[in-house]
Amino acid sequence: MNSSTLPVAISLPSNDPSSNFRSRRNLNSQQKIAFTRAKWRCSATDQPQQKPSQQQQQQQQQRQRQPKKKKTQTEVEKGIDPVGFLTKLDISNKPFALFLRERYKSLKDLKDEIFKRYMNLRDIASGFELLGMHRHVQHRVDFMEWAPGLDRISTIGARYCSVVGDFNGWSPTENSAREGHFGHDDYGYWFIILEDKLRDGEEPDELFFQQYNYVDDYDKGDSGVTAEELFKKANDDYWEPGEDRYVKSRFEIAAKLYEQIFGPNGPQTEEELEEIPDAETRYKAWKEQHKDDPPSNLPRYDVIDDGKEYDIYKIVNDPVSRAKFRAKKPPLPYWLETRKGRKAWLKKYLPAIPHGSKYRVYFNTSDGPLERVPAWAPYVVPDADGNQAFAVHWEPPPEYTYKWKHKHPEAPKSLRIYECHVGISGLEPKIASFNDFTEKVLPHVKEAGYNVIQLIGLVEHKDYFTVGYRVTNLYAVSSRYGTPDDFKRLVDEAHGLGLLVFLDIVHSYSAADEMVGLSLFDGSNDCFFHTGKRGHHKFWGTRMFKYGDVDVLHFLLSNLNWWVVEYHIDGFQFHSLTSMIYTHNGFASFSGDMEEYCNQYVDKDALMYLILANEILHALHPKIITIAEDATLYPGLCEPTSQGGLGFDYFVNLSASEMWSSLLGNVPDCDWNMSKIVSTLIGSRHSADKMLLYAENHNQSISGGCSFGEILLGEPREHASDRKASILRGCSLHKMIRLISFTIGGHAYLNFMGNEFGHPKRVEFPMPSNNFSFSLANRHWDLLEARVHKELFSFDKDMMNIDEKERILSRGLPNIHHVNDTTMVISYLRGPLLFILNFHPTTSYERYSVGVEEAGEYQVILNSDEKRYGGQALIEQDQYIRRTISKRMDGLRNCLEVPLPNRSAQVVDVIPILLDAELGRQSTCDSEEVNLIDLLLVFHQGMSGSGGEQKQSVAERLNSCSSADGRKEGERERENAVVAWLVQVLQQTEGRRIPKVSNPECLSQYRPISLCNLSMRIICKVLANRLKLILSKLITPNQSAFIPRRMIQDLIVAHEAFHFFKIHKRGKRQVVAVALKLDFDKAYDRAQWDFLREVMIRMGFDLQWVHLIMQVVSTVSYSPFFFSS
Repeated sequence: MNSSTLPVAISLPSNDPSSNFRSRRNLNSQQKIAFTRAKWRCSATDQPQQKPSQQQQQQQQQRQRQPKKKKTQTEVEKGIDPVGFLTKLDISNKPFALFLRERYKSLKDLKDEIFKRYMNLRDIASGFELLGMHRHVQHRVDFMEWAPGLDRISTIGARYCSVVGDFNGWSPTENSAREGHFGHDDYGYWFIILEDKLRDGEEPDELFFQQYNYVDDYDKGDSGVTAEELFKKANDDYWEPGEDRYVKSRFEIAAKLYEQIFGPNGPQTEEELEEIPDAETRYKAWKEQHKDDPPSNLPRYDVIDDGKEYDIYKIVNDPVSRAKFRAKKPPLPYWLETRKGRKAWLKKYLPAIPHGSKYRVYFNTSDGPLERVPAWAPYVVPDADGNQAFAVHWEPPPEYTYKWKHKHPEAPKSLRIYECHVGISGLEPKIASFNDFTEKVLPHVKEAGYNVIQLIGLVEHKDYFTVGYRVTNLYAVSSRYGTPDDFKRLVDEAHGLGLLVFLDIVHSYSAADEMVGLSLFDGSNDCFFHTGKRGHHKFWGTRMFKYGDVDVLHFLLSNLNWWVVEYHIDGFQFHSLTSMIYTHNGFASFSGDMEEYCNQYVDKDALMYLILANEILHALHPKIITIAEDATLYPGLCEPTSQGGLGFDYFVNLSASEMWSSLLGNVPDCDWNMSKIVSTLIGSRHSADKMLLYAENHNQSISGGCSFGEILLGEPREHASDRKASILRGCSLHKMIRLISFTIGGHAYLNFMGNEFGHPKRVEFPMPSNNFSFSLANRHWDLLEARVHKELFSFDKDMMNIDEKERILSRGLPNIHHVNDTTMVISYLRGPLLFILNFHPTTSYERYSVGVEEAGEYQVILNSDEKRYGGQALIEQDQYIRRTISKRMDGLRNCLEVPLPNRSAQVVDVIPILLDAELGRQSTCDSEEVNLIDLLLVFHQGMSGSGGEQKQSVAERLNSCSSADGRKEGERERENAVVAWLVQVLQQTEGRRIPKVSNPECLSQYRPISLCNLSMRIICKVLANRLKLILSKLITPNQSAFIPRRMIQDLIVAHEAFHFFKIHKRGKRQVVAVALKLDFDKAYDRAQWDFLREVMIRMGFDLQWVHLIMQVVSTVSYSPFFFSS
């Protein structure tokens, strides 16, 4: 009979409506899960096992007696060393090393606990796919929330959970999940189904598995094909004729077993059963009964047990049947073929919860009812008074859903970060929106030369004056600025401009609000946070997460992944790690002792969370960038997690901005210490390549302080008598502070919005103390038209452009070779550029000497004292190019003397010393070289056997240069003729043999010699004369070799030594001597032409010169002559 079911394992469809018909989440498809596999032996026939020989038995017994050698940790886990970065950095501290090893063991135990509940680390970071509110493909909405209660045994905690909102009249019983197996699981995850409402007059779906496509208007199910027709088609496509016929059976074996247990004629049988024949008899009878069946229905092997007992793993394998089964295509997916489109769904159903509906989660606890904003809600809106908040169901129609247009930009090698706050980014005294930021601020950031925007205060928070750091809803963008789709547009447009988008994420603490936040979420005190004093920040009143709980890790790790998947975020700055790493929240004195990083005040669970966060983020999104903000600079912040580090890409140097604030506010300009400035800015040398540096960020402007522009420039309305001098001082220091902070250390730089043009006012958010005024909660972009601020912006823009061209931040560590506290001058090299800064308030230097390594000419490419930057222009343009002096200075081989006004900075670039006009200049008709080349041309024409007419034509062409009209064309023709002539003439090199003796008789008595023609000698002389003009730039007067360790004195010593050996080898007193050559460095025996050409180009030779040299060396050919023939 034909089967009406599919003989395959049916997998339940996902409850994510986007998983089947739209690629909404860009999950990493290359993540693989590795399972341990047991090796099962399968054979088609029983192979008789041979008895091992006596010798083999003895060897086996000997191996069993030997104790098994325990594998070391490095053998078990290759590439993992819990204290690896300590060895790398040559740090020896036994307590801290012991702490790292214990932390690694705890991390392994934590991962084992995670893997008991999750398949892999990707699953623990993908909770947003299930939790929260999601549209299911089977005309319903699923809601899941985590509310475990205080204790599994205690009566405190939620008894049942429901979703209440304006869609159900805020009824706590209509959409609920009660206590029990179908209400929540053992871990406290509550599951609620909100069924779509059937419209009046519509019949329910015939198929219980009916699915709907909520994006496209029509789908395959709208074609009118019935389920019966699909099943028949699936069977016909999958099975061959006869394969779907099954054999009827009376279950003889089971019946016989019952008879043995309950006796004959028991209630399970109506007649007495006969004895069951053996397997072979039964098989032959069955085969005889089905001898007329199609061959495809019969097995290709005989299943005869031969009296042996086979378990389920020792099966008989038939390669033919297996290959046939694997060659089959999967059967028709009936659930996809019956899926209908959006129009069919809207015609039959009303959404269970319409788009834009307000809702909350309701808990019935032993202490009374509670209403909370769901922890996984992606959009939260406060009411009109701002006292309460609601989650908003965000499910816009497909035509209004934002569609991404741009991909993630490639991460630059150097990060120039523009720190922004969307709310204060507008000019008007109000809260700016995402759309305002997209249209006005993003173009400015691109023009200013930055390549990253970092958003602060973006995640939903209750109190606006907290700058967004007391987060209440970690999965929601702040509704003050717009909708989730508005934020997607902001990110997409930034990517279109080539800007990366970073988010300042706050996982170190959370707001203490209850209804809108996570505190006492389900009525218990330890749902997300620690209990007691440890659960509260010492000074800020915020709650501290319980990082050792797997479900809290699930919540936080999923939150990181959510921002990348849903909003295409490119990186994170982890805010205030000091608050979470230490139980004292960082409010303690640090002496720098390593034991302070591993004592009883260190939260090991928080460190393990940071390790997991970096591992998962970089595994799921390899191009993600993570930045650590930790005032204590915890050891190993940016070291790999496999080597005992925390795995961040960058760390923030917070001490630099504090130093500048202290100097500007408390120390006179003349008392500034240059050594202290440099040591603070460069930080630790071994981690400088991971450092993010800034002169000022939002803390200086927002946290009760003043921006540097306000300190240095003052209020615009001031009209003191020394206003001009004050403005000059302020502009000069503003430019110098930003330049040295930008270039002296680190691979990343940050600037807060508006500070690039010296914003003269601080930021003060509306709060009760200022009567909720917005007068200081904005940015005065109109100041870009003012002279002073326009000049500061021009300097900052050119500073960014220098890094864009020269990649200063990615050039490695600077060579700081000149720091003078007396003259207050700092000079350092980074990449190809030289930076010179004079911080002296009064003293200018007409010829200040600094050391440089490379000889040649140097040109100023950025001068902070120029008029267009608000300076005095004390240096003339003809002084921008300076030539080095051959004198050691600052430990370098050459000296550069530069004019250096007070409070000014210069960026100097070296001019390649071989870019000289004498090398590649065009020949002119009145030069001696041209006359010589003209003669050579005529001489060549004569040598080639040409007649007088040809000589006359060449002479006419040469004489045509004297006319003004034909001068340029004649020069070009003459140069082309010279090049063509070089190619032909320089090939004529003859190889001859010169006799060594008067009457040579064999080839060994001849000396080979190459004879080049006169033309080649003349041309080489011309080129050598040109090279002489710049020879002093190539070598120094005391240079004795071009290759290290091949000095002239070494050759003299070696020559004298061998001469001594030769003398004492003769005569009566012979000395046996041995000379060992320990230095195998040698000059080039030969060089390829491509190598020679590349070296000349990289050294800066003019291309015309390179072309001439290559014509000389690469076109030589030899004509061998044997015995004058």
